[in-house]
Amino acid sequence: MISADEKAGLQVRKRRHPIRVPRPGQPLLVEHEYRRRGTCAYQAAWDVQRARLFGHVVARSTIDAFDTLVADVMSAEPYRSAQRVFWIVDNGTVHRGQRAVERLRRQWPHLILVHLPVHASWLNQIEIYFSILQRKALTPDDFDSQNAISRRILDFQDHYQQIAHPFQWNFTRADMHRILDRCPATPTKLTQAA
Repeated sequence: MISADEKAGLQVRKRRHPIRVPRPGQPLLVEHEYRRRGTCAYQAAWDVQRARLFGHVVARSTIDAFDTLVADVMSAEPYRSAQRVFWIVDNGTVHRGQRAVERLRRQWPHLILVHLPVHASWLNQIEIYFSILQRKALTPDDFDSQNAISRRILDFQDHYQQIAHPFQWNFTRADMHRILDRCPATPTKLTQAA
């Protein structure tokens, strides 16, 4: 089972003044002014059972770039020879709908694309990795170029791969029912502002 998504719209920003690292009695200081150096996207796939990570940084998140990520995973063992490989994705543009299902099945007949419900991307385990990446490698952001942010992301990916273990997923069907029971059956009307 592969959990995949993209971290799109990553800002490549260079701070106008150096970041001052924290010391005892002195907090981290990050200059609020920066120069824009463009954007990029990080596409990644996480094997939820083996804690294997695949990913690459691209200028833009496109169907071709996503298909390259799929090919990287599906051409490696054990995925190449598996009877079925489930890919858990949200409804993002590059892997949305039946067209994506058909496109990927033509290339990889044993690939089964599973779309999460709309507004439920938090159920996708790759989002856990993205939050770790954001905290540990991308904050604060201060990059000279797209190559610099790409190196940081891929170096962290390599490091994380060495220490990774499957996430202990403990959200159950009963938990989901408890959340749904708290939701009203019909949407409540919003009160108008005075």
